[in-house]
Amino acid sequence: MNRVGFGIDVHPLVADRPLVLGGVTVPSDLGLGGHSDADVLTHAVCEALLGALALGDLGRHFPDTDPRYRGIASLRLLAEVKAMIGARGGTVVNVDATVLAQAPRLAPFLPEMAKRLADTLDLDASRVSVKAKSPEHLGLAGRREGIAAMAVASVEVPA
Repeated sequence: MNRVGFGIDVHPLVADRPLVLGGVTVPSDLGLGGHSDADVLTHAVCEALLGALALGDLGRHFPDTDPRYRGIASLRLLAEVKAMIGARGGTVVNVDATVLAQAPRLAPFLPEMAKRLADTLDLDASRVSVKAKSPEHLGLAGRREGIAAMAVASVEVPA
Protein backbone atom coordinates (compact mmCIF):
# COMPACT_ATOMS: atom_id res chain seq x y z
CA MET A 1 0.00 0.00 0.00
CA ASN A 2 1.29 3.47 -0.88
CA ARG A 3 1.06 6.21 1.76
CA VAL A 4 1.71 9.92 1.15
CA GLY A 5 2.78 12.54 3.69
CA PHE A 6 3.17 16.31 3.60
CA GLY A 7 5.71 18.28 5.62
CA ILE A 8 6.42 21.93 6.21
CA ASP A 9 8.98 23.77 8.32
CA VAL A 10 9.97 27.39 8.93
CA HIS A 11 12.96 28.83 10.79
CA PRO A 12 14.05 32.42 11.39
CA LEU A 13 17.16 33.82 9.76
CA VAL A 14 19.76 34.86 12.33
CA ALA A 15 23.33 36.14 12.43
CA ASP A 16 26.29 33.98 13.41
CA ARG A 17 24.90 30.64 12.26
CA PRO A 18 25.64 28.69 9.08
CA LEU A 19 22.87 28.26 6.53
CA VAL A 20 22.36 24.51 6.15
CA LEU A 21 19.80 23.23 3.64
CA GLY A 22 19.52 19.57 2.70
CA GLY A 23 22.77 18.94 4.56
CA VAL A 24 24.64 21.48 2.39
CA THR A 25 26.21 24.56 3.94
CA VAL A 26 25.25 27.43 1.64
CA PRO A 27 27.35 30.64 1.67
CA SER A 28 25.20 33.33 3.30
CA ASP A 29 25.49 36.24 5.70
CA LEU A 30 22.61 34.74 7.72
CA GLY A 31 21.86 31.23 8.92
CA LEU A 32 18.81 29.59 10.43
CA GLY A 33 18.00 29.71 14.12
CA GLY A 34 16.91 26.57 15.91
CA HIS A 35 17.84 23.86 18.38
CA SER A 36 19.43 21.55 15.80
CA ASP A 37 21.26 22.82 12.72
CA ALA A 38 17.81 24.22 11.77
CA ASP A 39 17.89 22.67 8.29
CA VAL A 40 14.32 23.53 7.18
CA LEU A 41 14.58 21.44 4.02
CA THR A 42 15.55 18.25 5.82
CA HIS A 43 13.01 18.96 8.55
CA ALA A 44 10.22 19.30 5.98
CA VAL A 45 11.26 15.96 4.44
CA CYS A 46 11.25 14.34 7.89
CA GLU A 47 7.79 15.75 8.59
CA ALA A 48 6.48 14.39 5.28
CA LEU A 49 7.87 10.93 5.97
CA LEU A 50 6.50 10.87 9.51
CA GLY A 51 3.16 12.07 8.20
CA ALA A 52 2.99 9.29 5.63
CA LEU A 53 2.82 6.76 8.45
CA ALA A 54 0.89 8.98 10.92
CA LEU A 55 3.84 8.97 13.32
CA GLY A 56 3.40 12.51 14.61
CA ASP A 57 5.81 15.37 14.03
CA LEU A 58 9.53 15.91 14.33
CA GLY A 59 9.25 17.63 17.73
CA ARG A 60 7.53 14.57 19.18
CA HIS A 61 10.48 12.35 18.33
CA PHE A 62 13.33 14.87 18.70
CA PRO A 63 12.15 17.54 21.18
CA ASP A 64 14.02 20.84 21.36
CA THR A 65 14.01 20.40 25.14
CA ASP A 66 16.38 17.43 24.81
CA PRO A 67 20.05 18.50 24.91
CA ARG A 68 21.02 15.45 22.80
CA TYR A 69 19.63 17.24 19.76
CA ARG A 70 21.31 20.63 20.29
CA GLY A 71 23.24 21.40 17.10
CA ILE A 72 22.61 17.93 15.64
CA ALA A 73 22.90 17.57 11.89
CA SER A 74 19.39 17.18 10.52
CA LEU A 75 20.54 14.48 8.12
CA ARG A 76 21.08 12.35 11.26
CA LEU A 77 17.46 13.00 12.21
CA LEU A 78 16.41 11.99 8.69
CA ALA A 79 18.34 8.74 9.05
CA GLU A 80 16.47 8.07 12.31
CA VAL A 81 13.13 8.77 10.61
CA LYS A 82 14.07 6.37 7.80
CA ALA A 83 14.86 3.74 10.45
CA MET A 84 11.42 4.28 12.05
CA ILE A 85 9.80 3.69 8.67
CA GLY A 86 11.90 0.59 8.06
CA ALA A 87 11.00 -0.79 11.50
CA ARG A 88 7.36 -0.69 10.38
CA GLY A 89 8.14 -2.50 7.13
CA GLY A 90 8.01 0.69 5.08
CA THR A 91 10.17 1.79 2.18
CA VAL A 92 10.58 5.38 1.02
CA VAL A 93 9.54 5.63 -2.63
CA ASN A 94 10.20 9.28 -3.47
CA VAL A 95 10.44 12.81 -2.10
CA ASP A 96 9.58 16.15 -3.70
CA ALA A 97 10.59 19.28 -1.79
CA THR A 98 10.64 23.05 -2.30
CA VAL A 99 12.56 25.71 -0.38
CA LEU A 100 11.02 29.18 -0.20
CA ALA A 101 13.77 31.81 0.20
CA GLN A 102 14.44 35.30 -1.11
CA ALA A 103 18.19 34.95 -0.75
CA PRO A 104 20.68 33.53 -1.28
CA ARG A 105 20.14 32.07 -4.73
CA LEU A 106 19.96 28.33 -4.21
CA ALA A 107 19.97 26.95 -7.77
CA PRO A 108 23.70 26.03 -7.79
CA PHE A 109 23.26 23.99 -4.58
CA LEU A 110 20.04 22.11 -5.36
CA PRO A 111 21.64 19.05 -7.00
CA GLU A 112 23.91 18.49 -3.99
CA MET A 113 20.98 18.93 -1.58
CA ALA A 114 18.98 16.32 -3.49
CA LYS A 115 21.99 13.98 -3.54
CA ARG A 116 22.57 14.22 0.21
CA LEU A 117 18.89 13.62 0.96
CA ALA A 118 18.82 10.68 -1.48
CA ASP A 119 22.00 9.19 -0.01
CA THR A 120 20.61 9.45 3.53
CA LEU A 121 17.38 7.76 2.44
CA ASP A 122 19.24 5.11 0.35
CA LEU A 123 17.36 6.27 -2.75
CA ASP A 124 18.45 6.72 -6.33
CA ALA A 125 18.92 10.44 -7.01
CA SER A 126 16.08 10.30 -9.55
CA ARG A 127 13.64 9.73 -6.66
CA VAL A 128 14.45 12.98 -4.82
CA SER A 129 13.51 16.37 -6.21
CA VAL A 130 14.59 19.63 -4.58
CA LYS A 131 13.45 22.97 -5.96
CA ALA A 132 13.70 26.57 -4.79
CA LYS A 133 11.22 29.37 -5.22
CA SER A 134 11.57 33.08 -4.56
CA PRO A 135 8.67 34.60 -2.61
CA GLU A 136 9.04 37.79 -4.71
CA HIS A 137 9.70 39.90 -1.59
CA LEU A 138 6.41 38.82 0.03
CA GLY A 139 5.98 37.56 3.59
CA LEU A 140 8.62 36.54 6.12
CA ALA A 141 10.72 34.72 3.52
CA GLY A 142 10.48 37.67 1.13
CA ARG A 143 11.62 40.09 3.82
CA ARG A 144 14.54 37.73 4.67
CA GLU A 145 13.17 37.09 8.15
CA GLY A 146 13.14 33.33 7.63
CA ILE A 147 13.18 30.43 5.21
CA ALA A 148 10.44 27.86 4.72
CA ALA A 149 10.38 24.46 3.07
CA MET A 150 7.65 22.04 2.05
CA ALA A 151 7.88 18.38 1.09
CA VAL A 152 5.73 15.52 -0.11
CA ALA A 153 6.89 11.95 0.38
CA SER A 154 5.59 8.59 -0.74
CA VAL A 155 6.16 5.48 1.39
CA GLU A 156 5.31 1.91 0.47
CA VAL A 157 4.07 -0.15 3.44
CA PRO A 158 2.72 -3.66 3.80
CA ALA A 159 -1.07 -3.84 3.45
